[in-house]
Amino acid sequence: MIRQGRIGDEAGIANVHVESWKSTYKGLVPDSFLDSLSAEKRKPLWKKQLESNSVFVAEENGQIVGFASYGKERTNKHPSYTGELYAMYLLAEHQRKGIGKALMHKIAQELVNQHIHTMLTWAFEQNGACQFYEALGGKRIDRAEVVIEGTSLSEVAFGWDTLKNL
Repeated sequence: MIRQGRIGDEAGIANVHVESWKSTYKGLVPDSFLDSLSAEKRKPLWKKQLESNSVFVAEENGQIVGFASYGKERTNKHPSYTGELYAMYLLAEHQRKGIGKALMHKIAQELVNQHIHTMLTWAFEQNGACQFYEALGGKRIDRAEVVIEGTSLSEVAFGWDTLKNL
């Protein structure tokens, strides 16, 4: 079930966030960085995000198994893309079940309701999510390098010129 995130969900979201990073980015991001991640430390950040009503969660059997956060594009670097998927993560055992697609659909609907009709997101180039975004019609529009604990990683921006078909 996909629903609007609410105060009280921050522990579940923080857990998915940290566990997803550890499983998805192992071997890509330095282990020392992944080992330093803590759901407890992330809870206040997610509580603040939840207060803005810009998070959807995926639940199964009363447990949060995924989430997506979104809003207005933050950098103004790509003026033709006014919305942004800030983050989307699912626990590994809940991937490839249609949950990510359902979260994307819900976000697209919500952005359109806010009169935002285009969107972008960023992903590490080596992340399997790149194929997911392309399958949903995202096109590569930019690249950037980020450094995490001395390791340089390529990020790719994916853009959607319309959210009607998401």
